Amino acid sequence: MGDEASARSIEPRAWQAVLEHVERQLLDGELAPGDRLPGERRLAADLGVGRSSVREALRVLEVLGLIRTHAGSGPTAGAIIIATPGGGMSALMRLQVAASGFPVRDIVATRLVLEAHVAGDLATAAARGAASAPDLGAAERLLDAMDDSALDPAEFLALDAAFHLALAEASGNQVVSATMAGLRSGIEEYALAGHDRIADWATTSARLRAEHRGVLDAIRAADAAAARTRIHDHISGYYAEISDPGHRPGDDPTIATDPDRGAPGAPAHP
Repeated sequence: MGDEASARSIEPRAWQAVLEHVERQLLDGELAPGDRLPGERRLAADLGVGRSSVREALRVLEVLGLIRTHAGSGPTAGAIIIATPGGGMSALMRLQVAASGFPVRDIVATRLVLEAHVAGDLATAAARGAASAPDLGAAERLLDAMDDSALDPAEFLALDAAFHLALAEASGNQVVSATMAGLRSGIEEYALAGHDRIADWATTSARLRAEHRGVLDAIRAADAAAARTRIHDHISGYYAEISDPGHRPGDDPTIATDPDRGAPGAPAHP
């Protein structure tokens, strides 16, 4: 209970401090392939963050292919280093840090390209039958967690970003997953910064939850066009709402990068 309380009180991107700590040790040579990371409890205590933030950072490191984690309590449990961040991998880790300084319009436009691709691929995989159907369990659990009425906006939007990353991971495309992981801090930052411009957060958060489930419904139904359109409208609709307080759901989206809608374009708002 105490750990949960501390996790709820930390900044929504405390996991980034854990990620940067491990990255620094990798780049300095203090950690090398074959080494084991300290346990969650020790990392949390050493860095002054909640254990949930440690778990989030380990999840990103695993997506990047730098560690492998094993559950349990035996000698092989925990996280082991399997690679060092060289070349393109290092660039992706730099992306994670740099994302908070990127123009929001560029982050949104990039999300639309990547996530429309992910949603379409997941639906196409579902169309091939049960054997190739994507595992949407992690995404569904995050949506269930977002139904908690006690969540504050920062917690809700952190779970929202995790949901989008979970879809990328479900696609099995490691480059897309790593890029989404790198952009995650920038996504959380602009989503949270803009929520103050939303007049009725309760209504908006309910709509976002419904849109998330609509995306999953389209994927399960193997409707690639609907999955791409719904993820496009979900992302661009929220961006429009926080950019223009007068925006109403259903207005024309601010960015036209959905392959089913036409050629890529630029956001209408800065």
